[in-house]
Amino acid sequence: MNDLAPDEGERLARQLDWNLLRTFVAIVQEGGITPAANRLLLKQPTVSNALKRLEDRIGKRLIDRGPGHFRVTDAGETLYREAIEIYGSISRLTIAVRDIEEAVRGHIAIGMASHVIFPPFDESLRDFSAKHPQVTYDITVATSAEVVGWVLEKRASFGVCLVHKQHPKLDYFHLYRQHFGFFCGPGHRYFGRTDLTLEDLTGEPSVSFSTDQLHDALRPVALLRASIGLDDTIRAMSPHLEEVRRLIIAGVGIGPLPVHVVQRDVRDGLLWQLPPYDDPPEIDIFLATNPASRLNRAETQFIEDLRQRVTALPPAARHFPQR
Repeated sequence: MNDLAPDEGERLARQLDWNLLRTFVAIVQEGGITPAANRLLLKQPTVSNALKRLEDRIGKRLIDRGPGHFRVTDAGETLYREAIEIYGSISRLTIAVRDIEEAVRGHIAIGMASHVIFPPFDESLRDFSAKHPQVTYDITVATSAEVVGWVLEKRASFGVCLVHKQHPKLDYFHLYRQHFGFFCGPGHRYFGRTDLTLEDLTGEPSVSFSTDQLHDALRPVALLRASIGLDDTIRAMSPHLEEVRRLIIAGVGIGPLPVHVVQRDVRDGLLWQLPPYDDPPEIDIFLATNPASRLNRAETQFIEDLRQRVTALPPAARHFPQR
């Protein structure tokens, strides 16, 4: 910690069992001793003892806990942030050795929001995998907030996500802009109608994304939804596009979807677009990277290739639906 004298810091570095930090990170992330023990496949007393040993070594109380009470202290918050940095760095210690080899190899862990359909990204995957067959990939879909968290914790090489407020520790590169429209399913009374206005949607049962909030990534959609009186009509929510689409098609309610993503569903008669037809909500998609991460050659080159590909595109190719 910052208030340790130099000789005390050196002593702590020599004596500290790094597994205690790993256990502490799990306790904070899981919000308790028992769920942390379940995650680590350890017994509860083992995790409790590890926390006590760490607090003894640090000389600070890290967790205030009791029946129905769990709070990370200020010292605990500071240690947690430092521990995340430490484990992110430790997990990448072998990268420098791997990069001595001429062939580009390594693993690319990608955090992806479920709203993302961007052909240039798919083309980058296609070309990069053909050029570097020894590179492996892991793509995990989550909410944009979770993706940002993974990039911050160095658990993802990069993230592709919606961004409401940029985190100061990350770098952001704009990929494209998409428009959201409201849609209904084939059993809805508005399906097939072309004479509707926004006022016709007022009070309609609706579904939406969990991030459709004024403080979250889909703020423009939330503002429009509130303006036409859909705030009190939500019957179901999901963080994933596929499930929101399922709810709309099933007739649970009308809801927002990216217009370019569901064009085939509209052609196939599964969805029908509702107002507004002009100036629908705009959402920007970003590539999020962590400048503090020590990336392997595969990660570095893929990110650079994607940036160059996108930068070379005409503006119309980064705007969906394309005009």
